[in-house]
Amino acid sequence: MENRIEIVENILSANDKLANSNRQLLNQNHVLGINLMASPGAGKTSLIEITLSSLPSNLKISVIDGDVATSIDTDRALKAGASQAVQINTGGSCHLDAVMLNRALEQMNLENTDLLLVENVGNLICPASFKLGTHKSILIASVPEGDDKPYKYPGMYQGVDAVVINKIDLLPYIKYDIDYFKRGVEILNPDITFFPVSCYTGEGIDIWIDWLIENIDNFKTSNLN
Repeated sequence: MENRIEIVENILSANDKLANSNRQLLNQNHVLGINLMASPGAGKTSLIEITLSSLPSNLKISVIDGDVATSIDTDRALKAGASQAVQINTGGSCHLDAVMLNRALEQMNLENTDLLLVENVGNLICPASFKLGTHKSILIASVPEGDDKPYKYPGMYQGVDAVVINKIDLLPYIKYDIDYFKRGVEILNPDITFFPVSCYTGEGIDIWIDWLIENIDNFKTSNLN
């Protein structure tokens, strides 16, 4: 058991070192990186699509899509307006790691990027353990998943900067206590920011976009000083 723990610690330590290198690469190119995490079907790709179509046209947005197989999400990102997109097929791995991200970054023109959106593999366990080197981590939850997920998967909610609650257009039709959900998150992460949205109707997206623009501007300012 001790050997197994040591191996896991070594793997995570090596990943963290490369994640720091990824962060430095993004900083050097003045690119704000955001890691989007969620369970399958919560709406990661839908949020990316509506974000791409809602941000000011002068911003250059790049996307990295992580999935077990296919390039479906990359194709959707390019169609929605991404300036460039790279697909990572993990071949069965349940998360992205710093090595995968580093290889994807090598394929991108970061000098022509203001914001990098990284769509992690759909999973509520593994992605929490592997840093990528991005600046912000966002968890997308959805109403159909139920309001008990923070209580069942606490690790995912502890280290994120914001939670997007997607599919709020379904609230009239599904038993979901949004206050109960928020309490569960705030116990783990008291300073969390929530964005209740519907990628289908567009409700709440303007507030999410304002937050993104503010963070891009703040990052650019602080990174140039």
